[in-house]
Amino acid sequence: MIRLVHLSKTYGGTVAVSDVNLHVQPGEVFGFIGPNGAGKTTTIKMMAGLLSPTKGSVFIDGVDMAKDPVRAKLKIGLIPDRPFLYEKLTAMEFLQFTAGLYHVAKQAFAEKSRELLGRFSLSDRADELIEAYSHGMKQRLIMCAALLHEPQLLIVDEPMVGLDPRGIKMVKELFRTLAQNGTTVFMSTHTLRLAEEVCDRIAIIHKGALMAIGTLQDLQQHIQNGDADLEQVFFEITQD
Repeated sequence: MIRLVHLSKTYGGTVAVSDVNLHVQPGEVFGFIGPNGAGKTTTIKMMAGLLSPTKGSVFIDGVDMAKDPVRAKLKIGLIPDRPFLYEKLTAMEFLQFTAGLYHVAKQAFAEKSRELLGRFSLSDRADELIEAYSHGMKQRLIMCAALLHEPQLLIVDEPMVGLDPRGIKMVKELFRTLAQNGTTVFMSTHTLRLAEEVCDRIAIIHKGALMAIGTLQDLQQHIQNGDADLEQVFFEITQD
């Protein structure tokens, strides 16, 4: 579903992402972790077509992002770490706007929007202006919008920011359900326990370079400690 080939991004003399090669399978929940400034968000922006790489290529379900960006982006649902919302719209108006961007048919929109607003506990607030929403409600609305067109790939940058414990539980279950139904979930997070609980495989990036990729067992073998949890693995691999 995702193939990154020699992906690199530099800003002047600063290397943000360095020669990243990565292959994520359909239906996989894939974790992407690293310290602040490691290159996680830059990588995600290149994957989503929001930022052009200095070198290398991004393929989404076999589609080259550089050669056919519209087709590639139609396969993606993006939940950024700092989502932008038109706060003078109601939630339903915002979803209608999003549906137009992704060519969602009217009948499909009517059914899918009701389902998503219900799942994310926003049904009774659907006709209120977004500016009245709490941060957690805005985060849940962004998730509704990202799933509206039933993407093959969901890219999530820090999914749990602003969510209460009930919302966190719901999102973890959602990711697993999506994966079971064939959707790929690519998740960047600082919450290592979350990555350990829900991800099939995890990549650790540090100073722009991929340091290790695999299951928790693979990562334990990487540091030669079969009893290590993900936190121990993370600190061992990313220590300077």
